[in-house]
Amino acid sequence: MDFNMKKLASDAGIFFTRAVQFTEEKFGQAEKTELDANFENLLARADSTKNWTEKILRQTEVLLQPNPSARVEEFLYEKLDRKVPSRVTNGELLAQYMAEAASELGPTTPYGKTLIKVAEAEKRLGAAERDFIHMASINFLTPLRNFLEGDWKTISKERRLLQNRRLDLDACKARLKKAKAAEAKATAEQELRVAQTEFDRQAEVTRLLLEGISSTHVNHLRCLHEFVESQTTYYAQCYRHMLDLQKQLGSSQGAIFPGTFVGTTEPASPPLSSTSPTTTAATMPVGPSVAGLAPPGEAALRLEEVAPPASGTRKARVLYDYEAADSSELALLADELITVYSLPGMDPDWLIGERGNKKGKVPVTYLELLS
Repeated sequence: MDFNMKKLASDAGIFFTRAVQFTEEKFGQAEKTELDANFENLLARADSTKNWTEKILRQTEVLLQPNPSARVEEFLYEKLDRKVPSRVTNGELLAQYMAEAASELGPTTPYGKTLIKVAEAEKRLGAAERDFIHMASINFLTPLRNFLEGDWKTISKERRLLQNRRLDLDACKARLKKAKAAEAKATAEQELRVAQTEFDRQAEVTRLLLEGISSTHVNHLRCLHEFVESQTTYYAQCYRHMLDLQKQLGSSQGAIFPGTFVGTTEPASPPLSSTSPTTTAATMPVGPSVAGLAPPGEAALRLEEVAPPASGTRKARVLYDYEAADSSELALLADELITVYSLPGMDPDWLIGERGNKKGKVPVTYLELLS
């Protein structure tokens, strides 16, 4: 094999000179050309941008795909320039199991019907998740990756070249100081001028690249807005799907457990009692007596005068704060426990809530029914 021995020897000599200069600088035996403060700030900002971009990228990947094995598989497919196979989301897989269970256990039974309804909702949730992952990958992950694999590699390459030019410059300065003979000084001065020119040129190239980090921040800011928009759309879709499912299950539960499920529109059967008609009338659930629910022409009583049904009351945990719109509603605080029940003729989206001696209408969607 034909080697260019002269070039090989020259490259070896340059490498050795740089190694000596670097070592002497570390031990404080040689002077080092310092970069200006602005340049150092640009370097620090670039390093910080790279480090945080990596962390944000990796954690976003974990958010979108919690399974580490699946992430490794997708990474290998990308490196091999092959299309990542379509993967069933957890919601879609759960929907499949529920649908199969309903088919085997009886799709016309109450349990089977409910399984089918929940399966349909989980399938919609899975589809929404798939769309979110796709949009987040395109609008957020891809630009971050492009920066790390493109712009940052270019910056790193030019920084290494600048470091080499700086070592060459300082080595020339050291040789000039050591030169005694006039001819040696002249040669050293010429080498120093060349090294200074190359260093200045490389410093300017590197500076321009580092200043481009500002444009990177602007681009990443736009991508971050798009990511938030995608995430907002995804969670809004999930919320709507679950509200629809909750309404469906609320109406079906009322048919399965009439009179006991909170929110059912079917009136509970009045309890048998040997008390006087007056006492019975006072303790029976009187739906039309609730303010805002009384039939036309019939006077509405105050909520304080409405007694809870003998059966059908339940405990509920409040999910979110709720500010009462008027005196007929009960204000709620997140995580507090209240007693709730339904009255005949009530809108299924509302219940009567009790806290101590306070009563009022409360929205079903703000509650988690416990018992």
